[in-house]
Amino acid sequence: MATFSTIVRKVTAHRGLTLGLVLLAAIFAMAIFAPLIAPFDPYDQDLSRRLIPPFWSPKANPAHWLGTDNLGRDYLSRLIYGARISLLIGFAVMLISGLIGTLLGLIAGYFGGKTDLFITFLITTRLAIPVVLVALAVVAMIGGSLTVVILVLGLLKWDRIAVVMRAATQQVRSLDYVAAAEAAGASVPRIILREVLPNVFPQLVVVATVEAASAILLEAALSFLGLGVQPPLPSWGLMIAEAKTMMFFAFWMIAIPGTLLAILVFAINLVGDGLRDVIVPKGRG
Repeated sequence: MATFSTIVRKVTAHRGLTLGLVLLAAIFAMAIFAPLIAPFDPYDQDLSRRLIPPFWSPKANPAHWLGTDNLGRDYLSRLIYGARISLLIGFAVMLISGLIGTLLGLIAGYFGGKTDLFITFLITTRLAIPVVLVALAVVAMIGGSLTVVILVLGLLKWDRIAVVMRAATQQVRSLDYVAAAEAAGASVPRIILREVLPNVFPQLVVVATVEAASAILLEAALSFLGLGVQPPLPSWGLMIAEAKTMMFFAFWMIAIPGTLLAILVFAINLVGDGLRDVIVPKGRG
């Protein structure tokens, strides 16, 4: 088993993983310590100070480093608190969809036969339905909120995880150590949890991080359309939506949260791909 120093050495030697971890750690720190580092209350409105430009403008206000929005709320404070919304949605959706997809994939890949056919039918049915259209329809009927967005996306985005886990389990299922565990009389749950799952975990890490990044983008899209996180929560997607009418007069109100969204998704994908390389260096083929 690799020692801690060996793991640290592998991580630091992988430039993509190191960069992703640094970016992700910075966004996590921003979200965790938001009450300490945000200069203002993100919900505090003052119409007398609306649309103050950022620091690079001659009309900037030093108290509002990134300016204010159309309701006079400090933009930097809303961006800092917005990191909480994006991270919460990304990792909550990854957890829900990961549990569903991993369970279905392990069962289908291990048992095969009619069980595999039934689960494959479920996966195929789910893949045939566009995620965005279903999410839009469900959220439009129920009503948009943070909880609804997390549950809807979590219950919709398990299909890719199930496909990857099914294929990986089928490969591991035929290996000698699984046959040896069966011959020794180990129970099916023990074999799946102790023999199969640890050996398909690298594939799970990669696809789960991809789904987390995809969920963050989907939430931003739903919020942009007015069907995701509702005001006054400081979601980055909602901030872009609120600024779209002023994109020609205050471009920075769209550019800054859009850039942060891109950096967060980029960091998550770098971490997932880098962890795959570190855990299974020869597994990229």
